[in-house]
Amino acid sequence: MTSQNLNLPTADQIRRAPKVLLHDHLDGGLRPGTVVDLARACGYDALPETDPERLGRWFREAADSGSLERYLETFAHTCAVMQTRDALFRVAAECAEDLADDGVVYAEVRYAPEQHLEGGLTLDEVVAAVNDGFREGERRARERGHRIRVGALLTAMRHAARSLEIAELANAHRDAGVVGFDIAGAEAGFPPTRHLDAFEYLKRENNHFTIHAGEAFGLPSIWQAIQWCGADRLGHGVRIIDDIEVADDGTVTLGRLAAYVRDKRIPLEMCPTSNLQTGAAASYAEHPIGLLRRLHFRTTVNTDNRLMSGTSMSREFELLSETFGYTLDDMQWFTVNGMKSAFIPFDERLAMINDVIKPGYAELKSEWLFTQTVTTRASSSETA
Repeated sequence: MTSQNLNLPTADQIRRAPKVLLHDHLDGGLRPGTVVDLARACGYDALPETDPERLGRWFREAADSGSLERYLETFAHTCAVMQTRDALFRVAAECAEDLADDGVVYAEVRYAPEQHLEGGLTLDEVVAAVNDGFREGERRARERGHRIRVGALLTAMRHAARSLEIAELANAHRDAGVVGFDIAGAEAGFPPTRHLDAFEYLKRENNHFTIHAGEAFGLPSIWQAIQWCGADRLGHGVRIIDDIEVADDGTVTLGRLAAYVRDKRIPLEMCPTSNLQTGAAASYAEHPIGLLRRLHFRTTVNTDNRLMSGTSMSREFELLSETFGYTLDDMQWFTVNGMKSAFIPFDERLAMINDVIKPGYAELKSEWLFTQTVTTRASSSETA
């Protein structure tokens, strides 16, 4: 349970804590300077700003619209500069480096191969470029003393008609760094059931997939993703709160769908800052993650789009700690949830939990204990 004391983790402790990230978009996490460099290299002249600092600010302000559709428009610029092998390699390598610098030890980063074909690459070449970039980023991180493992999720766009093709692509590269499949894009008007052939194929191949559901659209999207499509995880799933009733006396009643999601331990890929930007939540204090954590749903903390949201895993945890009083114990709970829900083999997940995550938090908590001892002694001396 959430600790009730005031001993919240410091920003430095949060940054150093091992973190797991399951919902992060490659084309939503570029460095602003990289966008400028790549635009110059490929002759793309439609950027709203060419100064990296101002461009980063533009992305954040454009995403702060309260509309998922407006939020998605910002990706036209990032995708436009990610159309060559060199560009994809660079973006993927920098992604792995940036996540490792932020304390992320395991990440699943998603992207839509079909959106990176304008420069003449094939789907297989796109996947190879991104996978090679992730491996390079992991290597650079190790050189700086950080450890990270990055798996790719191949995304199909829900408004397009290539989902089966992308599912087959994910399956073909599943032993070369691709860990699963996803569908994304505007939910309204494009239900996941349009892509049943892709999901049925993946189930026959014993492969993993997550579905963006319950972000801008409500309970029907979540219900279809689970009961019709068989999703292993829910991308966002924030609207599951619509099936939970909280009475004036604090009594909580779960509807049948919410109870099913909790009882089946279906992971929710929560992205608090992004949800505020798209209007899925009104404020951090009102974000459903607080209630869902108390009710022991399989909630995880994620970034969604680090560029558009101006965020990181550390920033998400800092905001949650400030809002809900979350401690290192709570951070560990979310992180273990994430690792349990990852799309890699069970023994590898277990090793990451037992050999990396738990020891990392134990070290941070021991630091806190010693700090408290020194602080207590100093206070006692001053009052003696």
